[in-house]
Amino acid sequence: MGLSGSVLGFILVVAVSFFCVAHGDPLVPALCIFGDSVVDVGNNNNLQTLIKANFLPYGRDFVTHRPTGRFCNGKLATDFAAEYLGFASYPPAYLSQDAKGKILLAGANFASASSGFYNKTAKLYGAITLAQQVEYYKEWQNKVVEMVGKARANAIFSGSIHLLSAGSSDFVQNYYINPLLNIFYSPDRFSDILVQSYSTFVQNLYGLGVRKIGVTTLPPTGCLPAAITLFGSGSNRCVVRLNGDAISFNNKLNSTSQDLQSRLPGLKLVVFDIYQPLLGLITKPTDNGFFESRKGCCGTGTLETSVLCNERSIGTCSNATGYVFWDGFHPSESANQILAQDLLEKGVSLIS
Repeated sequence: MGLSGSVLGFILVVAVSFFCVAHGDPLVPALCIFGDSVVDVGNNNNLQTLIKANFLPYGRDFVTHRPTGRFCNGKLATDFAAEYLGFASYPPAYLSQDAKGKILLAGANFASASSGFYNKTAKLYGAITLAQQVEYYKEWQNKVVEMVGKARANAIFSGSIHLLSAGSSDFVQNYYINPLLNIFYSPDRFSDILVQSYSTFVQNLYGLGVRKIGVTTLPPTGCLPAAITLFGSGSNRCVVRLNGDAISFNNKLNSTSQDLQSRLPGLKLVVFDIYQPLLGLITKPTDNGFFESRKGCCGTGTLETSVLCNERSIGTCSNATGYVFWDGFHPSESANQILAQDLLEKGVSLIS
């Protein structure tokens, strides 16, 4: 049986990436990242918010074995993606002390934990709204222009990959627990609001010269350990209602993306489906080298995240490699590596 086109594409990209790493030349000029806690690498460290991860046991399995602000025991999927693309370092948190000088030529990370498509979600938790992330991105562009000139900067902007991960916080940390939203808006209507924000985001980046954008779908939110604890009514299974809302949103995200790509000349817009890959890890963990998918490694694994996941959290596992989730909301480093491989396979068109 022959290999599928997507598998062949994945093998080709991996082969090329190894070649580029060996020669110190990444596949794209820069990597810029927007969104929420799934991709935040430390911007929230510099905010007046409780939603932080700059303390142990977060980061215990990272390359430095120190917390960075990543909501994980180690690397995020975007960290692995940066490695696969041939970058020698990860895009720095834009608000950090590391985000200065020539390192910015390779991109930056603007993501903020508890942010989302709905700006009021970020404001509720003291996070950086998606709109403000775009404003910071404009600042980044100006800094790049100052360093290399307008012509080269424009080539960097159009040739670089821009990744967005958002939406989970809007539902799990706002809509489902906020009667001011869930009484007045149906899940369907709320998802319409989020998708409109997404459309605005893409068009704003396009107007700034961006031509390569990747966006992740919602994960199976009803299978997040904390979501099962909060909304599962005592069950130990994925919350069907929440997963249904995620699927409905993802369908709208796909159709809106197709429309945007057809209307914006030269735009390469790829939707990365993380719903099915993560659902596969959760429902068939042993098939993927895991043994625990209901609970996270940190504490009881059923709810803890951010300040509730700390060195005093009772029950934290000694080895997270067999866990799909690190805490109540976020994948472990092992799961992130698998998800990153799937993203790269589907993102071949963004690299060319």
